[in-house]
Amino acid sequence: MTDVAQVLKLRRSDLKRCAELEQVLFSGDDPWSWEAFASELDQGHYYVGAYLGEQLIGYAGLAVVGRAPHAEAEVHTIGVDPDHQGHGAGKALLRALLARADEQRATTFLEVRTDNETAIAMYRKHGFEIVGLRKRYYQPSGADAHTMRRPAAGTEAGG
Repeated sequence: MTDVAQVLKLRRSDLKRCAELEQVLFSGDDPWSWEAFASELDQGHYYVGAYLGEQLIGYAGLAVVGRAPHAEAEVHTIGVDPDHQGHGAGKALLRALLARADEQRATTFLEVRTDNETAIAMYRKHGFEIVGLRKRYYQPSGADAHTMRRPAAGTEAGG
C-alpha cells in the first residue's frame, strides 16, 4: 500500500464508512456513530477525508472557536484504516487540519492516549508539546490521555 492518499473535504456520503472505521479503531472507547459525525458536520466543523480513488481510508476533524489572536482549535478526531496505516495518510490528514488552524491563527489542542507512542511522535514532529494529563479520559476503557498544544502559526510556544 504505497499509494498516496488524496485529502479532500469529507463527503456526507462517507459518514457510514467513518462510523465503521471508528468501530475498528476505537472499539474499546465509545466509538463515534454516523449521527455523531453528522452532528459535527451540521455544526460547521472542518472535516477532511483521505481517499485512495473513491475509497475513504481515513478521516479527521477540527473545531475552531474565537478569532485571532485568541482563536483556538481542537482536533476532534483522526482515524486511518489499519490496512493503510504507516503510509502517510494520518500525516496528510493532520497537515490539512493544521493548515486550517493556521489560516485562523489558532492555537491547536488535542488529546491522545498516553500509550499511543506512534501518534505522540507524529504530533511532536508537527510542533505539539504535552501540556497536561487527563486521567481516565477515554471511556469505558479508562485510558489516560495527554493534552497536547501547538502554538498558532507565527507565534512563540509561550504565547
